Amino acid sequence: MPDSSVPEEPSSISREIVELARMVRNAGKCVVLTGAGISTESGIPDFRSPGTGLWSQVDPMAVLSATAFRTKPEAFYQFILKLCETLQAAEPNDGHRALATLEEMGFVDVLVTQNIDGLHQRAGSKNVLEVHGHLRTGTCVKCGKTYEMGLVLDAVRRGELPKCSACRAMIKPDVVLFEDPLPIDFVLAQQAVVESDLLIAVGSSLEVAPVCYLPAMASHLAIINLMPTGYDSRADVVIRAKAGRALTALVDAVCLGSDGNGRSEQGNGRNGGSSIE
Repeated sequence: MPDSSVPEEPSSISREIVELARMVRNAGKCVVLTGAGISTESGIPDFRSPGTGLWSQVDPMAVLSATAFRTKPEAFYQFILKLCETLQAAEPNDGHRALATLEEMGFVDVLVTQNIDGLHQRAGSKNVLEVHGHLRTGTCVKCGKTYEMGLVLDAVRRGELPKCSACRAMIKPDVVLFEDPLPIDFVLAQQAVVESDLLIAVGSSLEVAPVCYLPAMASHLAIINLMPTGYDSRADVVIRAKAGRALTALVDAVCLGSDGNGRSEQGNGRNGGSSIE
């Protein structure tokens, strides 16, 4: 497997894309796992890149933890407001659109994302599991009433803490904070990976627990990431390239071996029982 931190040359990427396309066509069930790296091409900073990552600028426990929400709600919501404004200004990129296309063609069954930006859904993906939650809504911590995030942020802009209109308790964004348990989507993601023939990890360092354990559950693994990961040595395919470029090429390569409707030219693709080996 490639072990250099330098992105591969185009010819090498092409060879790996062809191999990954073959695996995708032959997989009975394909799951994709995405991390922050797929959204950096939409102008959203990742979390851990030295100097540019979000956590190199702020302490995550101080601004995005359950403790911060309880003890310093004003600072917490000022951070959430800025984060939401950044995410709302972003648009889906070629990588998001390519995954939506693969799902529409019948080659991607489940998309598991660590991201909270909602760009996969905006690109057209339907079967998305958000293992770190999302910022579309907020929920009252006492009575469970749900609010659109726009209403929550309007209160913050007025200098108010967002409180439930029914019981006056605080409203918490439906995102997974540090110290929070993961949602049911993570349980569903584990099940999907275990049942899959192929997991494609895109734009993720594969370091954040417990999501980083998902690749170990996969029978076959492909990785698309600019930098090395701890799973490269066990992956069937490793592609060092930006997600948008690699996934767009993957769509083209898959189409070359199918009739455009999720079936291989040989008739033994997704539903024909062929082996991914």
